[in-house]
Amino acid sequence: MSFKKGDSVEVHSNQEGFVGSYFAAKVVMPMGKNKYLVEYQTLVTDDDKKQMLQEVVNAREIRPTPPEILVPRFYLLDTVDVWDNDGWWVGRVNFRPTLKEYSVYFESTGEEIDYPYHNMRLHQEWENGKWYPSPRHNVVSYSRDS
Repeated sequence: MSFKKGDSVEVHSNQEGFVGSYFAAKVVMPMGKNKYLVEYQTLVTDDDKKQMLQEVVNAREIRPTPPEILVPRFYLLDTVDVWDNDGWWVGRVNFRPTLKEYSVYFESTGEEIDYPYHNMRLHQEWENGKWYPSPRHNVVSYSRDS
């Protein structure tokens, strides 16, 4: 898929410390056949904390912004994206410590962190020009509060 100036995208990072993350960006311009100059929507430059970071990325590292999928709740082992540290991070629901939070395990870091429902979305993969939502497991994750 090709993108044009102004398209909203997400950039997948494989840099150390950012593996498993997606950051919102806008395409500034195509840079040849397989690269794009993007401007991140939430990341700023190190020198000037007011200037949004721009970076040249490979086409395989970007995807369109996924459509919103409304789910009433998440289940144990659902693959989710969690909003944290200015981006979306891929993890797996491991437990529900309270009725308002989910404990998410991040394979890339080995961490398990609790997040409120409103900071989460069902993970989706972009393949061959189509969105594929992660399969739901429909396994109830009981909380200590129930």
